[in-house]
Amino acid sequence: MIIVLKQDAAEEQVIALKDTMSDRRLSIQDIRGESTRIFGLVGDTSGISEDSVMRHECVERVMKVSEPYKLAGRRFHPLDSSYEIAGRTVGGGAFTVMAGPCSVETEEQVLSIARDVKHSGADFMRGGAFKPRSSPYSFQGLGLDGLELLKTAREKTGLPIVTEIMSPEYVEIFRDDVDIIQIGARNMQNFSLLTEVGKLGKPVLLKRGPSCTLDEMLMAADYILMSGDSPVILCERGIRTFETATRNTLDLSAIPVLKKKSHLPVIVDPSHGTGYWDLVYPMALAAVAAGADGLMIEVHNRPDKALCDGQQSITPFLFDKLMRKVNRLRATLAENDA
Repeated sequence: MIIVLKQDAAEEQVIALKDTMSDRRLSIQDIRGESTRIFGLVGDTSGISEDSVMRHECVERVMKVSEPYKLAGRRFHPLDSSYEIAGRTVGGGAFTVMAGPCSVETEEQVLSIARDVKHSGADFMRGGAFKPRSSPYSFQGLGLDGLELLKTAREKTGLPIVTEIMSPEYVEIFRDDVDIIQIGARNMQNFSLLTEVGKLGKPVLLKRGPSCTLDEMLMAADYILMSGDSPVILCERGIRTFETATRNTLDLSAIPVLKKKSHLPVIVDPSHGTGYWDLVYPMALAAVAAGADGLMIEVHNRPDKALCDGQQSITPFLFDKLMRKVNRLRATLAENDA
């Protein structure tokens, strides 16, 4: 429910309205514009009639929100969100690139890749310490030892780190050690994990589940947002369809749809989205053209020797080539928009 306040509303009347809504255990988003002020009510508003709200003298009008998500939507937050994370801007017109290996393997590997992607213009180092794998026999990651290697790479290169959390038992460690906490596709609807991570107040990268709709993704984002003040970044990483030519089907239409529905930044992972290294380059450029706020790219110095997803990883050489092309494409698009 959205309550639009009168421009000349007395503050004591506004406080009385707030108190009334708080008594109903509703979360209140107090949004102030240049000439308007609205309350966004989050929670079960089914028992509140529009007439009962209109009885308050400070209220101009009341609108019901039909979307199943509230905090991630544009009704309560019409302007694009942007975040300052470790000295980098995400969203709000900035373009963010996260790059690195699917899985952390050795200190030499992590440092080499971190230096290469930083040189090519990456903003964040991504790397998996804990790896959710479909097969129980596949490499599961180095765990906390892998996280230590990521921290070493950050210390020596200055690149902030992005890595995936698998269990609520590690939330305190991730709060202290990780710059952006990733919720992987398999955990997008792990609501207890979303709630615990949301309480940390740390930036969260939320990946779309392989069989989830965009509305379901935004509702998952609401779990994080309503738990605290954690900034949320959405990530399209491909969905499961009947097509077998690629690992997943990268849903590029999700970019403009999400940006229409939500104020949250949207980045794209063409590595998982396609599953093949030679498709990463064209699909990354397509994501830029479609209006993505950034990219997540898997980069490995020896893809043929990678312990995880080597077939979808590009080399540092190709990543550098891609970054040059991305920058030229963005410059061209900016000129055309001017």
